This record gives sequence, C-alpha cells and structure tokens, in this order.
Amino acid sequence: MDQPARLVLLGHPVAHSISPRFQNAALRAAGIALEYQLLDVAPENLTATLASLALEHAAGNVTVPHKEHVARQCARLLPLARRVGAVNVFWHEDGLLVGDNSDVGGAEAMLRALLGASLPGARVAMVGAGGSAAAVLCAAERCGASEVRVYNRNMPRAEHLVTRFAPLARAYASLGQALDGANLVINSTPLGLRVGDTFPVPIDELPEGCAVFDLAYAQGETDWVKAARRAGHRASDGEGMLIEQGAIAFERWFGMEPDRSVMWKALS
Repeated sequence: MDQPARLVLLGHPVAHSISPRFQNAALRAAGIALEYQLLDVAPENLTATLASLALEHAAGNVTVPHKEHVARQCARLLPLARRVGAVNVFWHEDGLLVGDNSDVGGAEAMLRALLGASLPGARVAMVGAGGSAAAVLCAAERCGASEVRVYNRNMPRAEHLVTRFAPLARAYASLGQALDGANLVINSTPLGLRVGDTFPVPIDELPEGCAVFDLAYAQGETDWVKAARRAGHRASDGEGMLIEQGAIAFERWFGMEPDRSVMWKALS
C-alpha cells in the first residue's frame, strides 16, 4: 500500500486520547514526516468525513462511538474486523476504505502476558459487554480459553454479545456465578476511573490466584489494578493493550514495526 498522506484518530469525544503521544513518538523514531491528529467527528458527520479522508489518502484509528459504523462503510474488511464487527484501524487502497481490528491483537498480547502457558483452557470472567468486549472475546477465542463468562447489568446486551461467540462465551445474571473458578477476571466497563467509583469486582470477591485485567487505564494504573496487586494477584490495566493495538496499527499503515520502547517512553 502507499504511505498515508494523513493520520487521524476518529472519535466523539476524542480530546482525552493519549494515542497522539505514543504514535507521534513512533513516527519521529521511524523518520516519517507525518503528525497523528485527533479528529472529533459527530456521528451525523461521519459518512461525509470518511469521504473527505479518502480524497486525502488518509489512514488512522477509530474509537467510540464509530467503530461499528466504520465497519459498515468499509469496502473491504479484514477477517478480525469482520469477526468482531468493528473497525479501529483503517487505510485506503486504490481509493477504497479498508478496515481491520487491532484491539484483538492488543487484548491477546495482554492475555498471554498475564496467563502465559496456562492460557489455553483458562476460564475467564468478564464484567461488561460494551464496545471492547467483542475484541476481548475474539482474543480469548484465538488463545484457546475454555470459556468466558460474561456478566453485565443489562442482561439482554450480554446475551446478544455472547451469541456471536458461542459456545465459548455465556452470559450470567449473577456476578458470583461468572467469577466462580475463574483464572482471569476482566473489567470492560469504565467503573473505577472516577473518584468515588466502586470497583468492578470487590477485591475480596476475586477468585484465589486469579489474574486481573482492567481494560481501562489511568496514569500510574487504575486503583482496581493496584488494589488487586496488593492482594497478591497478577494484574494489569489497559495501557499495554493500548500500546500494542497502536503498534499493530502502525504496522498496517507503514508495513514496518514501530519502536515499542519509544512508544512506552512517551507515556512515562
């Protein structure tokens, strides 16, 4: 593919994103004369914006609430984007919009880092059924997990999600049932990011010896991750997934791996 003439992150809102920090560091390290830019696009303007970006031969990332909409707009979807039903990385080939999903690779890297050789056959509990949950389920599927128990306050939403990943995934109406015997507990909700929030799972309810993965991220890690680690659990927040999905996207755009150490240093 030709090198993109512009790099953007599409979202609404998007000003809070830290992606420009590590992507621009990677661009500078690779000697690529582009700037990764934030582009706040209201849903009603997304179709027109995509058409304009095609004329500019732009590439980039997609975040909430546009991932599913962009997937429907693509002329070609790579297999992971089709499996998840969402696009978070895009580019143009011969003027046509191409979409992929690097969230899956980011989640997969974190699952392997947390569970290692014990990942195949692992039992996973996931709290939440939102935008990133499908990518996590796809990653668990690819890694050979034996089951993923999904708990969400909105039970119909959880049931709708797991039907796409049966028989691996099942929805549970009770948090306790979802947690029972889990080797890995995942939070895919925003719980815990705001001051005064309750934890997505109380620390004393975590299964003994389980690992903890919080898709949310915060400067210095989320409070839930820090509390879980103090209680003896292996734990990580979503910063590693963010970096890894960004590195995968970079490789899609330029056909070369970025310097991950530079990307990590940009966030320190």
